[in-house]
Amino acid sequence: MNFSYVWYDTAHWLLSPARAASDLTKHFFDNPGNPLTNTPYGRTVSAACELFERTTRRYGKPVFGLPTTVIDGAEVAVMERIVWERPFCRIISFERDHPTAKSQPKLLIVAPMSGHYATLLRGTVETFLPTHQVMITDWTDARMVPLAEGRFDLDDYIDYVKDLCRAFGPDLHLMAVCQPAVPVIAAVARLEAENDPFIPRSMTLMGGPIDTRRSPTAVNRLAEERGIEWFERHCITKVPPSHPGFWRDVYPGFQQLSGFMAMNIDRHLTAHYDMFNHLVEGDGDSAEKHREFYDEYLAVMDLTAEFYLQTVEKVFVNHELPKGEMMHRDQPVDLMSIRRCAIMAVEGERDDISGVGQTLAALELTPNLSSDKKLYHLQAKVGHYGVFNGSRFRSQIAPRIVEFIATHDREPARKKASRA
Repeated sequence: MNFSYVWYDTAHWLLSPARAASDLTKHFFDNPGNPLTNTPYGRTVSAACELFERTTRRYGKPVFGLPTTVIDGAEVAVMERIVWERPFCRIISFERDHPTAKSQPKLLIVAPMSGHYATLLRGTVETFLPTHQVMITDWTDARMVPLAEGRFDLDDYIDYVKDLCRAFGPDLHLMAVCQPAVPVIAAVARLEAENDPFIPRSMTLMGGPIDTRRSPTAVNRLAEERGIEWFERHCITKVPPSHPGFWRDVYPGFQQLSGFMAMNIDRHLTAHYDMFNHLVEGDGDSAEKHREFYDEYLAVMDLTAEFYLQTVEKVFVNHELPKGEMMHRDQPVDLMSIRRCAIMAVEGERDDISGVGQTLAALELTPNLSSDKKLYHLQAKVGHYGVFNGSRFRSQIAPRIVEFIATHDREPARKKASRA
């Protein structure tokens, strides 16, 4: 049995006194009444204490923190409301106090279930708040779900997406960021095959692993080289007794974070060294930007073992979706069934997680969807994160998505008018 989670929790508990002492020391050297506070020595001790505390703490779930947006030039309040909930997910709706808000297109952002919380897409949500009725999947940390609530695997994920389309459709637009691209397009394919009346009007797939045989990245190659048995043996452990999900098999967030950081360890070490220097030099603005980024980046959640292992096996090892071999509840996931839901594929030129061509495959694997319902956007000079956040996302990618959604949101009205 893999006891890594027990050792991780134990180490965190054992370091608690040291973190408390470090925090007290920092406050002592930050106190304006202390003559050493503004000296090089005082700032150095304070900076060292802060870095120690930050690198040994467990980061809690961040908040979206989007109190207002601007619609038609007017600043309006934004309220978060839970509009749908299941054991492993809830839907947050960002409701705005403006007369035209209810007439805007409905956009459900399906956030990745890949270690980080949905708040990683805070910038994505913020960008679309002025123009759309935005909702987002807020996935639950698996260690917080009691074992009595049952399993959650890739089939359940697809069922959740289908249920969400029925709950908020048929005038719904989906946006899948990275990992959800596969279950989202699979859910739509099943809805289309079942001739379901709640087929969404469009889906935007952003940096998703539809066909990882194309431009394989280090992540893709690792999965193929190691095989599913290696991941099951080295990555899966049980939740310790101190959490509600005690004894559930999970892929822990701290292990995922270790993998993320190992891919760019030099960059992370340099960033922390720079923060230390910023604190010593009194550069509060630069230090605060570092805090904001890592408060988000270091907050991670556990995944259920069955979901993680199925995803690795079906998506990254066996490539079942592009081969036409993927099944859902003993029914085929046939992308050729997609005839009505428009698809936009967005990729980043420098994406080192989902290589160029992996998301584009969605357009090529749906030959029965007319060309006027397909759109491809390759964004120059951005990596994986830049596909859904940052200045180029806001100025170049988002406007194309807004136009794409608007085109297909109006389509039923145009068809109805033409028939009349």
